[in-house]
Amino acid sequence: MELISSLIDFILHIDQHLVEIVNDYQTWTYLILFLIIFIETGVVVMPFLPGDSLLFAAGMLAAQPNELNVGLMIVVLLIAAITGDSLNYAIGKRFGMGVTKFKLFGRQIVKEAQIEKTHAFYEKYGSKTIVIARFVPIVRTLAPFVGGIGRMNYGTFLTYNVIGAVLWVVGITLAGYFLGNIPVVRDNFSKVVLLIILVSILPILFELVKEKFRKSA
Repeated sequence: MELISSLIDFILHIDQHLVEIVNDYQTWTYLILFLIIFIETGVVVMPFLPGDSLLFAAGMLAAQPNELNVGLMIVVLLIAAITGDSLNYAIGKRFGMGVTKFKLFGRQIVKEAQIEKTHAFYEKYGSKTIVIARFVPIVRTLAPFVGGIGRMNYGTFLTYNVIGAVLWVVGITLAGYFLGNIPVVRDNFSKVVLLIILVSILPILFELVKEKFRKSA
C-alpha cells in the first residue's frame, strides 16, 4: 500500500520530484528519464509507471533557465520510447501469454482481460494501434507486446513505432515546454496531471460504454 501511495504521489507531483532529481543528479537526469520511459514502454509488467505526465513535466522543467536542454531531452526520450516498444514486441514474440503468470506482491500485473482489450484495439485500428496506444495508459505498454504475440511484421511495427514515438514524445514534451509557464498550469499541476490522465483514458471509457450498450441492445 505504501508503494502505491508513493507512486501516486510521484505521478501527481512529478514536477516537484523532477526538480529534486535535477538538483541531486544534474546531467544524470537524462538517464533517469530515459530509464522511466524505456521501462514503462518496454517492460510489459510495468504499465503503471508515469508516461504522459512525465513528458509534460519534463517539458515544463526544460522551459526553466539553466535546467534541462529540451532538444537533447526529446532525443533521449525518443530513443527510450522506440527501443522500449521494440523490447516489448520481442518479449511478446518470445514469451507470449506466459507473461500473464508474473506476479508482484502476490498480484497478477498483466491480466488476460487487459490483453483482450488490446486485441480489440488491433481489430478496430489495425497496425495504427501502435500509434494510437502511445496516448492511452496501460494500452501503451500492452500494444507492442500483443503485436509481438501476433507476430506482426517487424518492419511494419517499427514504422508505426517510430511515428507514434515522435507524435507522443515531441507533442506532449513541447506542450509542457510551451504551456508549463502559464501560471494557471504551473500552480495547478496535480490537476493538470489528472486531466491528462482522464483525457488519455477517454478512448477506453468510450469503448467500454459502447460495448455495454451493444450488449444491452
